[in-house]
Amino acid sequence: MDQQRLKVLLDIEHGIIQAPMAGGITTAALVSEVSNAGGLGMIAGGSLEPEALRSLIRETRQRTDRNFGVNLFIPREFEVTDAAIVRAYERLRPAFDAFGLEQKPVTPPAPEAIEEKFDAQLDVIIEEQVLVASFIFGVPADDQITRLKEAGTVILATATTAAEALQIETAGLDAVVLQGSEAGGHRGAFLGRSEDSLVGLMSLIPETAARVEIPVIAAGGIMTGRNIAAARVLGAEGVQMGTAFLAVEESGAHPMHKSILTESEDVPAVLTKLFTGRQARAVKNRFISEFSAYQEEMVEYPVQRSLTQPFQDASKESGAPDYAMLLAGEGKQFAREISARGLVEALVAETKESRSDI
Repeated sequence: MDQQRLKVLLDIEHGIIQAPMAGGITTAALVSEVSNAGGLGMIAGGSLEPEALRSLIRETRQRTDRNFGVNLFIPREFEVTDAAIVRAYERLRPAFDAFGLEQKPVTPPAPEAIEEKFDAQLDVIIEEQVLVASFIFGVPADDQITRLKEAGTVILATATTAAEALQIETAGLDAVVLQGSEAGGHRGAFLGRSEDSLVGLMSLIPETAARVEIPVIAAGGIMTGRNIAAARVLGAEGVQMGTAFLAVEESGAHPMHKSILTESEDVPAVLTKLFTGRQARAVKNRFISEFSAYQEEMVEYPVQRSLTQPFQDASKESGAPDYAMLLAGEGKQFAREISARGLVEALVAETKESRSDI
């Protein structure tokens, strides 16, 4: 296996990809500095309106003349009834009461509107000539893949199992981001339940590398050069790192989010559907502990996220992590409060010290 393929494909110096983290975390400064340091910065575009995405792309391009990418969410069908929303709201009432908040009506987005937004986001990527488009929660449709390839776009997608990676390869995509069970943020499972796809990277990388020919990018719990070296030995040609970049100076994460990574060394990052309706790994807090029994009574993504957003915001504003969604992967205690460039340089040096390269 040629472990230089990924770097050639993405035209980067180091096989380090900064994971696309939504909610304002992946700022133009963060994305551009990772690219300027020789890695690949990624814009989290899934939740952005098309014109907001275009503006962020252009702002990033003003800061770097190197390649960067955009990540989007594959639209998925969901069904949420008014009765289910009422039931979920009743279970969540104590969280609203904790901040004196009123529960306001929530209207689920129409599936057609979600599809139209996704198509418009693809238009922006093509029109702005972004080199890399990555996807999570599935694979784009054949016609969408064709459009991107005709524009010269390199296409990546996230897999949580070797079977999903094989489907990504079969669809004609260029590389797969392999999400181990250690990863922070939302699970990218799309062939089955996310609960059935919790495979650790040490098993997942060699299993997948044996089944697909496209480059494998390892993600999940990778925080140091030693982690990178281990992933390389197992068959990964590059790594995607999210939690490691959460605490850097250019990250747009809330200060409390940054500090809790290292200050809560003995508090685990656990999997929960409570915040958004989709399984994600986040720092365990009061909300997760006290409401876990009601997890199956919550509604599906993205409606659940709308239900919980008011008290999430209020929790952050109060300076307490009790009801905030603080996404993070395993190994979060190794996060470093340095610049994005400094982190990339440190990771490259540490990987070389482990008798590997990236």
